[in-house]
Amino acid sequence: MIRLTPGGLVAFGRRYSVQIGRGGLSTCKQEGDGATPVGRWRVLEMLYRADRLPRPAPWARPIGPQDLWCDAADHPAYNQPVRAPFAASHERLARPDPLYDIVLVTDWNYPQTRPGKGSAIFLHQRRRLCYPTAGCLALRRKDLMALARKVTPGTEILVPPLACFQLGKDTPKRGGATPSPHDKA
Repeated sequence: MIRLTPGGLVAFGRRYSVQIGRGGLSTCKQEGDGATPVGRWRVLEMLYRADRLPRPAPWARPIGPQDLWCDAADHPAYNQPVRAPFAASHERLARPDPLYDIVLVTDWNYPQTRPGKGSAIFLHQRRRLCYPTAGCLALRRKDLMALARKVTPGTEILVPPLACFQLGKDTPKRGGATPSPHDKA
């Protein structure tokens, strides 16, 4: 199991620095709120950029230039992978930056979706320390690669409500990070 704690993301006996959504943690996740949803998720898929790195695990699927993810809450393909060309609002998975070089796709509102309850809740690479996500969990590249080698389909991710944390300097706040003792700026 992977668990969000005040001190970072704990998985497979290690603690990793993690970035959460700019909207903090939410028990009422809505599309576009920037919050990381509270709950118990499962890893369903792993995607990776084969043009940038070797396959991180045997079950990982390469991301191609036409791979997108629909985030249009009023579209029938909401919170589903889609292919370009695609007119409705979407995220490009083959990004020019390295954020989606490895993507662990979770079952948050996927594959069965409820319109407006949040899309594309992934584990992916962070931009930089203390830079929040749009609702995902983000890790340093080397930590994400280490995690990708250990995680399997069905691995659980637990994101408890903020009230479960003992308030202190390492408590996830709106847009904050949960640092790890191994983290560097």
